[in-house]
Amino acid sequence: MIDKLEIANLGRELSLDLHIVEKDYVLGWLLAGISAHPELSESWVFKGGTCLKKCYFETYRFSEDLDFTVTEEAQLDAQYLLPAFRQMAEWIYEQSGIEIPGEHIRFKVSLLEGGRYVEGRVYYIGPLMQKRNLARIKFDVTSKEKLVLPPQKRGVHHPYSDCPDEGIHVLSYGFEEVFAEKMRALAERERPRDLYDVVHLYRHDEVQPDRNVVLKTLQEKCAFKGIPVPNIESLQRQDTKTKLAAEWEDMLAHQLPVLPDLEQFWNEIPRVFRWLDGKEDKSSLGSAPIVGSLDTAWQPPAMVHAWRAAIPLESVRFAAANRLCVNLRDQDTWRLIEPYSLRRSKDGHLLLGAVEYENGESRTYRVDRIQGLEISRTPFIARYQIELTPTGP
Repeated sequence: MIDKLEIANLGRELSLDLHIVEKDYVLGWLLAGISAHPELSESWVFKGGTCLKKCYFETYRFSEDLDFTVTEEAQLDAQYLLPAFRQMAEWIYEQSGIEIPGEHIRFKVSLLEGGRYVEGRVYYIGPLMQKRNLARIKFDVTSKEKLVLPPQKRGVHHPYSDCPDEGIHVLSYGFEEVFAEKMRALAERERPRDLYDVVHLYRHDEVQPDRNVVLKTLQEKCAFKGIPVPNIESLQRQDTKTKLAAEWEDMLAHQLPVLPDLEQFWNEIPRVFRWLDGKEDKSSLGSAPIVGSLDTAWQPPAMVHAWRAAIPLESVRFAAANRLCVNLRDQDTWRLIEPYSLRRSKDGHLLLGAVEYENGESRTYRVDRIQGLEISRTPFIARYQIELTPTGP
């Protein structure tokens, strides 16, 4: 098992509480356990917010649950699940040292019209060695879900030193299906995390999903649930905004280094629907100017990386993904900047491409000379392509 120092270093890089980072570490090994199980690996299809973070965008909100659609309904039975998970817990302990006490593995099975739903709980002792009031991870597993597109085998990002050499791979929803599912969820339950997710998915220009596939998948999912297909008018109601505002901080603040304002995401919903309906294309932006002789073969890693720099670079990447300015101290002066890109010079120095928020002037900062930084809550509208947040792994 990795030590507490590794958790602390990544917590500093991400500006997050150590217990959140530890949970992310354990989530990775639980996914590895499912991947290694001969039956679960072929029938449990990963979805939801944690899927987005672990398989698509590491600069995304932290999510605490594991959600699956299961294609073999017979597996959703306590008599099957308890021995399967206890066996998996032993394997995880052998591979990582994480303790998952078998007597604390619990499943509640509900029989629903058209399928089954299981709510599971596993408790663990991880690198922080919290042996009292054990931390837990929740599983939401159902067979009552329509899979429209074929699942994909995707790599799981596990930015820790004990990641298996062969990596971790799980069956997952494809990007278009995740997008459609999140839009359906936003329409049906109007929760802050669904609004955050939909806008975040839309913003990642490098993925370039097929919007016709997203729309068709959304239509099929809504028909399966017996609800209308959402549109701008059905979502942008004042009572919906009031509900989201009341829950925005409680549901999201603990999952993010800094909580963006609701207004920023609420105002982007019309653009999402205009794009989905084919009425508006995403604007094509150029790259932010960078001063210096660049190593053109180098690209920043797609997912979280322990940079071991004087400043938490992953916090800068989070700010860029969420269109938040950064307060940056350079040459003994604080500046509010919009972060856009990370490059490496030919002599090996990391360079941050940015724009000063107040005057719109482009700036290049050598990362080793930055004296300090903090994420602000000041939003910005992108003037250039956001190149700090590629997908992966």
